[in-house]
Amino acid sequence: MTIAVKKRLVPSENYALKCPNPMTPEYITIHNTANDASAANEISYMTGNSEPTSYHFAVDDKEVIQGIPLDRNAWHSGDGTNGTGNRKSIAVEICYSKSGGARYRSAEALAVKFVAQLLKERGWGVDRIRKHQDWNGKYCPHRVLAEGRWEAVKAAIATELKVLGGKSSASKPAKTSGSTYTVKKGDALSIIAQKTGVSMATLQRLNGIKDPNFIKVGQVLKLTGSASSSPGKKKSSYTLPSGIFKVTSPLTKGAAVKQIQTALAALYYYPDKGAKNNGIDGYYGPKTANAVKRFQSMYGLTADGIYGPKTKAKIEALLK
Repeated sequence: MTIAVKKRLVPSENYALKCPNPMTPEYITIHNTANDASAANEISYMTGNSEPTSYHFAVDDKEVIQGIPLDRNAWHSGDGTNGTGNRKSIAVEICYSKSGGARYRSAEALAVKFVAQLLKERGWGVDRIRKHQDWNGKYCPHRVLAEGRWEAVKAAIATELKVLGGKSSASKPAKTSGSTYTVKKGDALSIIAQKTGVSMATLQRLNGIKDPNFIKVGQVLKLTGSASSSPGKKKSSYTLPSGIFKVTSPLTKGAAVKQIQTALAALYYYPDKGAKNNGIDGYYGPKTANAVKRFQSMYGLTADGIYGPKTKAKIEALLK
């Protein structure tokens, strides 16, 4: 179903301040807002104030509102008057980002669907998605980055794009040297997976990549090898338990919970970089329930934090 967009465009007399340049967009840039305002309030404030800061869309838990025409640039990326982010990218602000919670999760889920729709309309793939941080180093989208879920958000957009029948990538297939790929500027692990047709999980296993957000330009990645051809290893890494798991008192614990946590970590929903083994401790407590809830909200499941058959099936499908 097409997501409707409400237009509350900046008055043309304010173009010189908010969107002075014609634009043919080449990218989509994702932001998190610094407050808990609704989309309507975000756009109303942006179009009505005397500051140059501007953005094309604001998305909350209920609607998408547009404030800048897509054939005009917006000042949102902090990379200067002629910066690519400011001059060639569509800005999407996700609302309710300051405090998070249920409203934010719903806003992010709607934003994922909307960005996929924008990609489909333009014949683009997820290689056209950028975070604000990519343009000027600002820690934004701050909530997504703080929770270690940038790759998960991109993967969710890719899934939605596939549902819409869009291209997995607008780029030509990457030229690889035999069974390797050399990391280029602007590459992320999700982009390389799209280019090469090798899953992110396989790329991580083959190359010993613990954090998919940190790969180096010039690094040579293996695309084939014993890890990808060894079904035994994959099965032992991502075996998932059957049954229902939820927060109880006392907390449910054991190897089955570790299996759930490990699978969520592989999909970037269970990061705890400050803890040993990413915080995989075998306890089904609030942290695990919240990771399950975020995953469920991304994939159209009931976001209750309870692991059950539908959640298991979706995790398994994504890890294939």
